[in-house]
Amino acid sequence: MLKGAHVLITGGAGFIGTALAARLADGNRVRVLDILRRNALSKAGLDRHPNVELVVGDVRDMTAVRRAVTGCDYVIHMASIAGVDTVLKNPVMTMEISLEGTMNVLRAVNDCTGIKRVIDFSTSEVFGSYAFRVREADVTSLGAVGEARWTYAVSKLATEHLAHNYWKQFNLPTVSIRPFNIFGPGQVGEGAVHAFVVRALQDEKILIHNEGDQIRSWCYIDDIVDAIELAMEREEAIGEAFNIGNPRSTVTIYQLARLIVRLTESKSPIEFVNWDFPDVELRIPDVKKAEELLGFRAHVELEQGLLETIEWYRRKLSGEG
Repeated sequence: MLKGAHVLITGGAGFIGTALAARLADGNRVRVLDILRRNALSKAGLDRHPNVELVVGDVRDMTAVRRAVTGCDYVIHMASIAGVDTVLKNPVMTMEISLEGTMNVLRAVNDCTGIKRVIDFSTSEVFGSYAFRVREADVTSLGAVGEARWTYAVSKLATEHLAHNYWKQFNLPTVSIRPFNIFGPGQVGEGAVHAFVVRALQDEKILIHNEGDQIRSWCYIDDIVDAIELAMEREEAIGEAFNIGNPRSTVTIYQLARLIVRLTESKSPIEFVNWDFPDVELRIPDVKKAEELLGFRAHVELEQGLLETIEWYRRKLSGEG
């Protein structure tokens, strides 16, 4: 486990960034650069942790980025627009934050000395609508130009190339991570598990797009934080991209909704609604590369993770936490 380091997390007030900050804060200094569109960090009380420094700023602002990277040993670049609905409403901002933000971070870090690792967060969406046991070296497949659904994936794939080329051309120790459907306690914003659990606990109607036959592999938050730590520490990670997910926890969206209804002992009805936008129909990762180079393997199975998540939301909704 990392100790005594100074870590910058851009977009660190989001769901995954907050979980990573919680893991690192007791033994390291953590600086978070975020515009606080979503703020899981404060909800977790981490903004008051003595080892956590919150800097409100935009990764599109080069001055703010240069100040943020100063003195850091590790940079975890997570800042992006998240959630399909938000991307559809803000396609230009989505691309600007990914492209400008990542260029700013890489340029600023490349001008520093002593940076041990830069981890750029990509997305599993670079594989397009149908991704079955996809490996990191498989051909990426993106949607038609002009379809807002794919602007996020397009920009993230570009930042992967950029990060990799900074390693090839400038020897900057970069790594790219492609997360596959992360869930767990502390999730903010959009996401099927978040929406289904909150509605199920209140016996509200659960809405599913079309037939709910879209297939996803779900990865618990603790597992991806483990993977990030390994990518920070393992020399074998440098210059590589990694799928991070849990192919054992694969279900359809309809099955996920039914499972959550059962685990919450909810009376929520499930309703199917038309969704005319492009969607990811199948998303299952091959994680052998992460197992071989990082020693990573997801440990938390879907039902166990959902029970932990449900309990966290139940406490929040009752005002206990």
